[in-house]
Amino acid sequence: MTKKIKKILYILLIPCFSFTIISCAAINSTTIAIGALGGTAAYLYKDDIRPWFDDFTKESDETGKTNVQLEKTTITTSSEKLPSFRFLFVSVGDSGTILTSSDGTTWTSRTSGTTEKLRGGAYGNNTLVVVGFSGTTLTSSDGTKWTKRKSGTKNNLGSVTYGNSTFIAVGNSGTILTSSDGTKWTKRKSGTKNSLYGVTYGNNIFVAVGKKGTILTSSDGTEWTKRKSRTSVEFNEVIYGNSTFVAFGYSGTILTSSDATTWTSRTSGTSYVLPGGTYGNSIFVTVGDIGTILASSDATTWTSRTSGTSNKLRGVTYGNSTFVAVGKSGTILTSSNATTWTSRTSGTTEHLRRVTYKE
Repeated sequence: MTKKIKKILYILLIPCFSFTIISCAAINSTTIAIGALGGTAAYLYKDDIRPWFDDFTKESDETGKTNVQLEKTTITTSSEKLPSFRFLFVSVGDSGTILTSSDGTTWTSRTSGTTEKLRGGAYGNNTLVVVGFSGTTLTSSDGTKWTKRKSGTKNNLGSVTYGNSTFIAVGNSGTILTSSDGTKWTKRKSGTKNSLYGVTYGNNIFVAVGKKGTILTSSDGTEWTKRKSRTSVEFNEVIYGNSTFVAFGYSGTILTSSDATTWTSRTSGTSYVLPGGTYGNSIFVTVGDIGTILASSDATTWTSRTSGTSNKLRGVTYGNSTFVAVGKSGTILTSSNATTWTSRTSGTTEHLRRVTYKE
């Protein structure tokens, strides 16, 4: 065999070998090891929001496997009545997982009627709304019985919020949907094809964030304006508290803004991805990989807290004088002060993506 032929075979074999590795990673859905990330080993989960594994576009779509009859029927897992709907935590995650709790300590599994990955929840207009993959939208009046709604899109939805009498859901390929009741949804033009992973409302402004440093703002949820983030990293979450918008993302990125137009970079003290954040009890909190929890009184200076777990934390919220953080393999932690955290039994091993609170 000539040297020239050997060289050609070598070039052809490299992409074949790479394709095999990627295919195996897609099939074996638990953990993928990346050998060099800033010179250190890191472990990424299949649905992480990362440049390597976009949360919405790199995962298989399970729509065809969903039981049609289940999706058309409102189902309850239990005849149990909630002690009070006034206080309610709702956590969502993989395989259609929905958990509810009145105190953050004791959790009950609810039947969602779908096996899609669920990625966000919000409360408004006396309605709980949950969104997820393949355009999944669910509504509930009590957190127990859930009904599937038509969103008008098959794009994966990553987050939802409520403000100005409007629900806003965002997702991949720049998807933005609006609804006054969580039942009927209207597509809006976002002006971007970048996937959107987080959305919030505050100071009479909707803010959506996502891939490649994307930040969009809107006063009504219909017309959207691009803002300069001065970064190309992915943003996973955006929140509003204490007259401040805070965007969290990859590589420990944190940006703050008082008007959602001009953004300032803050030092987080970590290089881990930060998928979730919240504000409560005069404290900003964000969570991330290997049990990372950061807290701040002003969203400018951040302090690391001990979570007691090495599991990845994905979402966090505050309500009823309690912080609740959720994450990998059904991890749930609670805290009254964002400093001391207690592990709680969730009753599931499914990955939990977000948790929201309804008062």
